[in-house]
Amino acid sequence: MLRAIMTRPGEIQFQDVPTPAIDEREVLVRIRRIGICGSDIHVYHGAHPYTSYPVIQGHEFSGEVVKVGEQVKSVHVGDLVTAPPQIVCGTCFHCRRGQSHICDHLKVMGFQAPGVAQEFVVFPEDALLKLPSEFTPELGALVEPTSVAVHALRRADLSPGMRVLVLGAGPIGNLVAQVARWRGAAEVIITDINDHRLDVARACGIEHTVNVRQQSLEDDLERIFGPQRADLILECVGSEETANQAIRCARKGSTIVIVGVYGEIPKVDLGLVQDHELHLVGSLMYQREDYVAAIEGLASGAIVSAPLLSRTFPFRQFPDAYRFIETTRAQVMKVMIDLDSVDE
Repeated sequence: MLRAIMTRPGEIQFQDVPTPAIDEREVLVRIRRIGICGSDIHVYHGAHPYTSYPVIQGHEFSGEVVKVGEQVKSVHVGDLVTAPPQIVCGTCFHCRRGQSHICDHLKVMGFQAPGVAQEFVVFPEDALLKLPSEFTPELGALVEPTSVAVHALRRADLSPGMRVLVLGAGPIGNLVAQVARWRGAAEVIITDINDHRLDVARACGIEHTVNVRQQSLEDDLERIFGPQRADLILECVGSEETANQAIRCARKGSTIVIVGVYGEIPKVDLGLVQDHELHLVGSLMYQREDYVAAIEGLASGAIVSAPLLSRTFPFRQFPDAYRFIETTRAQVMKVMIDLDSVDE
């Protein structure tokens, strides 16, 4: 089988290796689609603080079951599946409390453990989630980022009727806004400095968009939400600027959820956090129940996916996909890798 290895930042090599065997409780999955996310791009640039090289990337994916062990009952040959990419110990304090996503020994496929950028991958049966029959491989690969959004809104304790502000209209911010709408937010505002991303947000049904380089966010907050402003703010960029923007715009006593991944330690106004009794909440990845909910949202059509898909590259053109992202960054949302025909 063919697999892609990032041997060092910016360099991907392909290797032919034996197809792995399975035991009686394992499943062999033929990978069909892989999504490239912002964290993958950090790895490509050598800027991910918790990834060393060589590394097999890939954690947003869908695949087809091609072989099952004798004791496997929940999936069958031909099923389209996906799986959370977390590898956990199962015994630490957090795992024992049902918080395995913050396991003390957490490893993530594609970063600290081999990912799915290979034709075939073996999974334990209990890791897999069967996808609905109407799912396309692309939709299956969107379950992972949608789960990030589902978990963030669960951390936010969103309740119907809330007014929600989302900072950042990249793929995760877009999905956070969509999940907020799906889960009953009365109104949602999404911001960015990129008009293309705001156009995509509107194509996905997010009515209120603000380009914060061209408009006053404070004025638009009061115009759309009224003087009470947002009940809930989700920061989905991972920058010092947007972190402080969230703090400045927050109503006293309201909640800010940090969803964005920070490459550098930000300097933020904790004095204002204290003075306004703001609730700062972190959100990391997802739990299995978030995957289940994400599948439901995508299957029902509540989460609009088509406008998010920018381009798909054959597996052997994996390096070209990164170059495409680099040269057209302002126009890119989600790029996928197609493994259906690895010889292309």
